[in-house]
Amino acid sequence: MAKLLPQYNRQRRLRTATRQLRAVNGFADAAASAALDRLIHERTRLGIVSALAVNESLTFNDLKKLLNTTDGNVSVHTRKLEEARYLSCTKSFEGRMPKTEYRLTEFGRRALERYLDHMDALIQAVRQP
Repeated sequence: MAKLLPQYNRQRRLRTATRQLRAVNGFADAAASAALDRLIHERTRLGIVSALAVNESLTFNDLKKLLNTTDGNVSVHTRKLEEARYLSCTKSFEGRMPKTEYRLTEFGRRALERYLDHMDALIQAVRQP
């Protein structure tokens, strides 16, 4: 029984943190507040959104180099983020070379803030003694 008590306390703190997060973000649906934003939670997409949060814009090649990934990965993940309206994409030419530039939208910035708040609440719940 003594071994179960710390686990029970951790679960209780996690439930409390989830309720607090729900209140802070104004979520009406408990299931929605308990779930992470799966779109941002994926490693490459989190890297893309985070990089764009601290830069006004980045090109396709900048993201590829920064994330140390392939053309296909950058293409697939930026497309998913663009379809969700988290990113805006501008295509142009510099001379004869195509240039694709990405920016984080306000909607994407708010989604990242909610994700970070959620992760912070989870971390605090786990770290409390």
